[in-house]
Amino acid sequence: MTQSPEFLPGPRLPAAAQAFRLWRDPIRFLLGLRCRYGDLFSVKFPSFPRLVYVADPELVKQVFTGDPRRFHAGEANATVLEPALGPNSVLILDEREHMRQRKLLLPPFHGERVRAYGAQIREIADREIEGWPIDRSFELRPRTQRITLDVILRSVFGVRDAGRFALAQRLVDEFARRSHAVLLYPALRRRFGRLSPMARFERARDALDDFIYEEIAERRAQPPNADRDDVLSLLLEATHEDGTPMSEEELRDELVTVIGAGHETTATALAWAVERLVRTPRVLERLRAELEAGEEEYLDAVVRETLRVRPVITDVARKLTAPAEIGGYDLQAGTFVLPAIIAIHHRDDLYPQPFEFRPERFLEGQGEGYAWIPFGGGVRRCLGASFAQYEMRIVLGAIIERARLRAAHPRPEALRPRNITLAPGRGTRVVLERS
Repeated sequence: MTQSPEFLPGPRLPAAAQAFRLWRDPIRFLLGLRCRYGDLFSVKFPSFPRLVYVADPELVKQVFTGDPRRFHAGEANATVLEPALGPNSVLILDEREHMRQRKLLLPPFHGERVRAYGAQIREIADREIEGWPIDRSFELRPRTQRITLDVILRSVFGVRDAGRFALAQRLVDEFARRSHAVLLYPALRRRFGRLSPMARFERARDALDDFIYEEIAERRAQPPNADRDDVLSLLLEATHEDGTPMSEEELRDELVTVIGAGHETTATALAWAVERLVRTPRVLERLRAELEAGEEEYLDAVVRETLRVRPVITDVARKLTAPAEIGGYDLQAGTFVLPAIIAIHHRDDLYPQPFEFRPERFLEGQGEGYAWIPFGGGVRRCLGASFAQYEMRIVLGAIIERARLRAAHPRPEALRPRNITLAPGRGTRVVLERS
């Protein structure tokens, strides 16, 4: 027998108080709600409609494999991301339009295409590590951001001119910085003067757009070049089912999507991996020993365990376009249903001692199916998942092989929102010890 959504349990705190608690400590907030209310609970945040969190793998499977005409991910994502990504982004589209765009984007991010970037990623990582200060504290996350941005500008955009490369770095940094408040707080999306957050964001977005459109026009004016294997070159050759190429607006939105989904997220995950490693000497020493022996299975387990214990996003969302029964409740159209990544990844029945950083659990078969969902799932699973994990393995391997790092502070770093990610509160402060 199903129940009315009015009986769905959840905290009675004001919406602003609930949002603050999520911001302050997302793990404690969501785990506390699951412990108190069960695997399905409701929360309220300012500027958002009714939100229902799902914290059980079987219920998550129901959401991820549900009819995409009923479970709209694009419409849910647009609530937060559309001002930055634009209406043509694969993250914003639904149903037929989403699948059409996804088919065009899938080839550049899988199989041999991904592995072709390996040497370039390692070269970028080695060059960055060479410039790290010795015997003094520094933030690692800005350094991993530089690495992942360089990877995107070279492997995705194919920027080769040094001047254009430096310009792109400045534009992307400014765009990311100005996106933070606008994406997190929809109430700030109104303009009230040149110095308002929205006005600053729009100027940064327009400047980046000008650069991207210039790149697209210049590349379309050039003859085909077999030596180019960057993602932009591949997308310029891609065509829709009717034979038409992607429009400038489509290309712009997808390239900005790659920046947002593949730059900050991977950089943050790398920073978390190091933050966890320097606080878990046993794991760090085993990883270093296995890399020296030429083994990478444990490295992959470290990446997966990092994404479990410190997922870079709190949840993924679906907006119901029609009523749906989930977990014994009849949910109304318009309800946002959110698989709670953090809550699922910290369930002690799925991961014994869930707060312990123990990569061995992924060598033992834990984290199967819908119990490990850092990239979402179903037809909406992140297109760049393979690329991100591959990049993490290469960059993290380079860091461990070349740098003897230790934590700069004794206390673990808290999770703090940075744009769409949950980043280390102090930016992963470390000290590089002299060899």
